Amino acid sequence: MKKPEYTIGVTALNAIDNPGPGIPVIRALREAKSFDVRIIGLSYESLEPGIYMHDLIDKVYQIPYPSAGTELLFERLEYIQQQENMDVIIPNFDAELYSFIKLEPKLKKLGIHTFLPTNEQFEERLKVNLPEFGEKYGIPVPRSEAIYEVKQIPDIAKEFEWPVLVKGKYYDAKVVYNPEQATIAFNNIASKWGLPIIIQEFVHGTEFNVTGLGDGKGNTIATVPMRKQYITDIGKAWGGIAVSDDRLLQLTRDFIAKTKWRGGFELELMKNKDGEYVLLEINPRIPAWIYLAVGVGQNIPEALVNLALGKKVKPFEKYSVGKMFIRYSWDMMVDLSEFEKISTTGEL
Repeated sequence: MKKPEYTIGVTALNAIDNPGPGIPVIRALREAKSFDVRIIGLSYESLEPGIYMHDLIDKVYQIPYPSAGTELLFERLEYIQQQENMDVIIPNFDAELYSFIKLEPKLKKLGIHTFLPTNEQFEERLKVNLPEFGEKYGIPVPRSEAIYEVKQIPDIAKEFEWPVLVKGKYYDAKVVYNPEQATIAFNNIASKWGLPIIIQEFVHGTEFNVTGLGDGKGNTIATVPMRKQYITDIGKAWGGIAVSDDRLLQLTRDFIAKTKWRGGFELELMKNKDGEYVLLEINPRIPAWIYLAVGVGQNIPEALVNLALGKKVKPFEKYSVGKMFIRYSWDMMVDLSEFEKISTTGEL
């Protein structure tokens, strides 16, 4: 029996030293067993490497930055839909999710399906709301406080022990050891991602990440935990190993059950000196290391597409432990004419 073919739009094609999830998501979709795919890349900048990976992406369109608002984004997606007839879009940046969540009903009328958290789920797990989130769902979280002005840092210095983490509302986190470093980090991160800035208690221990998929009804479709083996200067995993830990898996299942989480996610946790897991952050989308989950037997992007299209998806029951991912980079040759075309026409 011939498999169906879906046209799927994917964002986050920036496969650089701080890679987006787009390219590993596309690799996972190319390996899907339940359907074939035609991939539409959705880019923000002309130098995103994924634009030029023609073996993975069939066509690329530029879309407006999230800061441009939902109206412009919808107009662009409406045009792309007229050309490509997309079945599903998988957005992969935190900063763009609000727009796609808001547009979900209008996109569905165009025939474009998504499978995203609800607006309430997106809002309540924000870094600024993490203390309330932890209290509501009974999940241990570090102490944190949101600040809006540099002049609040001296007061923070009296309340927290050093070092502390200075975090942006979407991305970036710096470990700082004194108020002067905190001020520099505040200004650097705020200039990129705006306010507020979150000051978070630094938890000593071993870092673990979990990716997974919830069906929106409290059921766990997939969950794969990994321990970071190699971390870049900006804190990104450049290597990691799939692990098995019943407490970690149960914590993740409880998170999905209590929140009725809908869609993909990543939990960032620290295992402290007492052996307890502390939740540092919830990313409401598929992470850049998602191909490890595929490699150990859980193709989360494939399952997400099937859920988006209203199909029944059987939960994954196991995965291979002890497999690692090791990220690497290579130089890709690109014709200048292609760069000029995507830069001027917004299509390639």
